[in-house]
Amino acid sequence: MIVAIPSNLFGSLFVAVQERRLFADSKTFADAVPLRSAADIMSNWADRADMNDEELRAFVVRNFDLPTEREMPARDRLPLADHIHALWDDLTRETVTTPAGSSALSLPRPYVVPGGRFRELYYWDSYFTMLGLARSGRQDLVEDMIADFGSLIERYGHIPNGTRSYYLSRSHPPFFHLMAGLSRDDSVAGRQQRLAWMTAEHSYWMSGADEIAPGGEHARVVRLKDGVLLNRYWDDSAQPRDESWIEDVDLAREAPGRAAADVWRDLRAAAESGWDFSSRWLGDGRTLATIRTTRIVPVDLNSLLYGLERSIAGAHDAAGDADLATRFSARAAARQAAIETHLWSDASNHYADYDLDAQAPIDRPSAAMAFPLFAGIARDDRAKSTAEAIGRLLAPGGLNTSDIATGQQWDAPNGWAPLQWIAVAGLARYGEDRIAAEIAARWLATVERQYLATGQLFEKYDVETGLAGGGGEYAVATGFGWTNGVTLEMMAMQPERER
Repeated sequence: MIVAIPSNLFGSLFVAVQERRLFADSKTFADAVPLRSAADIMSNWADRADMNDEELRAFVVRNFDLPTEREMPARDRLPLADHIHALWDDLTRETVTTPAGSSALSLPRPYVVPGGRFRELYYWDSYFTMLGLARSGRQDLVEDMIADFGSLIERYGHIPNGTRSYYLSRSHPPFFHLMAGLSRDDSVAGRQQRLAWMTAEHSYWMSGADEIAPGGEHARVVRLKDGVLLNRYWDDSAQPRDESWIEDVDLAREAPGRAAADVWRDLRAAAESGWDFSSRWLGDGRTLATIRTTRIVPVDLNSLLYGLERSIAGAHDAAGDADLATRFSARAAARQAAIETHLWSDASNHYADYDLDAQAPIDRPSAAMAFPLFAGIARDDRAKSTAEAIGRLLAPGGLNTSDIATGQQWDAPNGWAPLQWIAVAGLARYGEDRIAAEIAARWLATVERQYLATGQLFEKYDVETGLAGGGGEYAVATGFGWTNGVTLEMMAMQPERER
């Protein structure tokens, strides 16, 4: 399937717009829709490629429909839960068809966007949004979004990071099996369709696994020297990201001794992780130019793939296919054993990422350590010690993403709704109710306090100060899909607050 990637379609014009920083957000031009054919635009550009910045801006405005952020409609200040229920319609979009030359990908059904600059459907964000939709009685949108993600799998072989052509070279943390579990369609056809989608997603993540020898790597799959299979984040492209073009070009210049393509691949792989960016991926733990995402086996990714394998096994078992159920159960068991062997730090006494070069766990605490609890992988004793380590990340306003402030948005002092929920649900699964309740209470207090002060829910929060979060490549976004969903889920844990 041919798709229009802006940097390919508009070549030197795209580079000129981004390098001259005509827009504060690199994503603006990546999302612009051409008003006439790309060939005609590029022909005119070739005739006038020496234009100055003012002339270039005028050229872009004449030839492209530039995106704008939709303002949330003004309404009387409602109780928080009622405000969230009302937000879903504001955040719902439809993209049944797309204009020629647009980077947007079409979807067959309505869907909910995060908000702000995030004008499209995003993968891992949507699971947490869907939790809230279910709480709001919007099962219609839950089913719609499951079908939309299934459509992406059918067309592209995987679920991209988001529904833009420039996201197609990567995916996102694989939460689809959990989304599928939210469906209320219990028909045979519905179950079979969801199983087919999950199986296709598993094939995408495991592509090349059968061909690699111990110590080998291929795309998203690594086989350690003892022969076990695990996964890493990757991107099939090694170019600057369209949505962050100039930032990526500048960073490669700041990484002496490294090939620009390697830097860009690691940036893109971190974008696939959803943690863009974090000390988890940095060689020195602090500097983005040292990013090395593809040299790390992440504990969260492998926990989610364990969950996917268990879900596929369960679906085959329910369908009466004992052979395939046994096969996927064995895959899950092997992954669980590999996680317990390689993604556990004896030194820190909690789950951890694994360094492929050092061949050892990385003793750098982050909220990712909660994923084996969330997935039900952890032994009881390890769950208990990991819960204690999670407790050390607790701040006045909720769970910190890490214990280090780097200026990157997936580090302290930021807290993120999905990580709050993963930790709360994982801790509760192992009976660590006290710390789970404390995280939920502090997070809800932060969200509610900022809502009362500003009328907004934010993409991320500073859990040290209780204000909107900071850092990263763009201004903090409002809306916000996953914050809305997690807030409703946590309110349901504390019915006295659900008002």
